[in-house]
Amino acid sequence: MENLQKDDLAFLLSLDQAVKIQDFLDSIPFNHEKSGETCMSPVRTLKEKKAHCMEGALLACTALWLQKREPLILSLKVIEEDYDHVVALYKENGYWGAISKTNHAVLGFRDPIYKTVRELAISYFHEYFLASTGEKTLKGYSRPINLKRFGEKWVTEEENLFFIAEAIFDEKHTPIIPKANQKFLRNATSLERKASSIPADKIPSP
Repeated sequence: MENLQKDDLAFLLSLDQAVKIQDFLDSIPFNHEKSGETCMSPVRTLKEKKAHCMEGALLACTALWLQKREPLILSLKVIEEDYDHVVALYKENGYWGAISKTNHAVLGFRDPIYKTVRELAISYFHEYFLASTGEKTLKGYSRPINLKRFGEKWVTEEENLFFIAEAIFDEKHTPIIPKANQKFLRNATSLERKASSIPADKIPSP
């Protein structure tokens, strides 16, 4: 990553553990895209000091890449009425974990305790629902997507990285819910909906 400025490189290198990356992402506000949709590069995210899930995952993958780990993203696909989510994957001693920038506490960090990517993906299932009805919305998950396929230039790009977001959106996703069991799903209770409604950052007023 030759184009990284010295200060940005030093800071990203200092995030040498998954928990440090997560702590940093938790320390900056959620990007509510008040001025329009964005998909900022890691360098722009450091400059703007805010991120949504894709931007957080891209930054996390960059820090992991600098640790000589694979920069892997997992995409979580939901029904049309909800919003998809992406996380950065990491491994410790053969077990998967996830780094996540989110405005919802229940869609956050995952400790490295999952034997498979499927196990990790379904850990988000029960808490992924519509606040209005409690309908569970998580439909499927992608294979681990290695960002090396996009080269390195995106790490410092000033333009929005919509091409990466679109490529991830278009990935094949493996269904989570057995078709025959869809009818047995129970909506989240009013207590669960209330508990999950606490945002990390309130949406700023116009």
